[in-house]
Amino acid sequence: MSAGRDPWVLHVDLDQFIAAVEVLRRPELAGFPVIVGGHGDPTERAVVSTASYEARAFGVGSGMPLRLAARKVPDAVILPVDAPAYTEASEQVMGTLRRLGVVVEVLGWDEAFLGVDVDDPEAFAGQVRAAVLEATGLHCSVGIGDNKVRAKIATGFGKPRGVFRLTRHNWFEVMGERPTIDLWGVGSKVSKRLATHGIVTVRDLAGADESVLVGEFGPRMGVWYSELGRGIGSAVVDDSPWIARGHSRETTFQRNLTTPDEVRDAVRALASLAFDDTVEDGRPVFRVTLKVRYAPFFTTTKARKLPGPTVDRDVVVAAAVALAETLDPDREVRLLGVRAEMVMPDGGDPTPRTPVRGRL
Repeated sequence: MSAGRDPWVLHVDLDQFIAAVEVLRRPELAGFPVIVGGHGDPTERAVVSTASYEARAFGVGSGMPLRLAARKVPDAVILPVDAPAYTEASEQVMGTLRRLGVVVEVLGWDEAFLGVDVDDPEAFAGQVRAAVLEATGLHCSVGIGDNKVRAKIATGFGKPRGVFRLTRHNWFEVMGERPTIDLWGVGSKVSKRLATHGIVTVRDLAGADESVLVGEFGPRMGVWYSELGRGIGSAVVDDSPWIARGHSRETTFQRNLTTPDEVRDAVRALASLAFDDTVEDGRPVFRVTLKVRYAPFFTTTKARKLPGPTVDRDVVVAAAVALAETLDPDREVRLLGVRAEMVMPDGGDPTPRTPVRGRL
């Protein structure tokens, strides 16, 4: 490391990754609106996994019902999800990043943090983009930051096919007047809860009384949101292998489930499949979560912590079924999902990690 200078954190995010992989396989689709989701059949119940920029221009986005997306873009090319192809492309990208001689923390199929020690991070970001394009034919954007929070958010300003730097020096200039929902880790529900306290912008959040945030969100998340408003986060890039914290099984029904018996049977089957996945990891389950989407499209989740970590299938399935018993019996169900969360190998807190206190 150079004297007196901390290393940079770069966030690499592949542009329209799934759609881009499909266009690579079908070059004739370049420039056309491409939508990927479900089995590629808009008459079936499924959601959009991703859409090309050409399709996004019509308002199509991830998570949108495929049927609605097809109505928005009648001329779109709609393709089925091909997870093995995306996994293979992702592995090629991550291998390319590792060959650059930097620490790589993989976040998913299409994004990763890099820990780099260079004098000119923009020049290195250009090398990253060129290396990925040459090796895979895929374009990416790169966010440069002095910690993970800022690097992650910076990428959005660099898209598509660009580079952007966000640090403590320009944090409020860039983010100060933006709504809190633009922050990494703040969704619509949290932003609405913040708004009830008069916290609407990032600058509002940065200047908010921490005790108010702790009262609203608890001692852990309240402090985190306070720091998030100032762009504070961890600067440690960790290349240790990713360890699953849980396994989920989910299905969208082509016909709504209309009776409690149907719902119970479906939950029982999904819970059993999720449990089978945990068996392969060899770690006990400590919490079960049930996701339900009522017709037409209202989604909610319910969770239950087990009396103790268990490797007993019957206990896990029974917990999921018990959650199903709390659902509204008069509402039709179009989607169900069951997640079994496991104890981490080190016995530590199994709760998904959030950015922690780190470098300003």
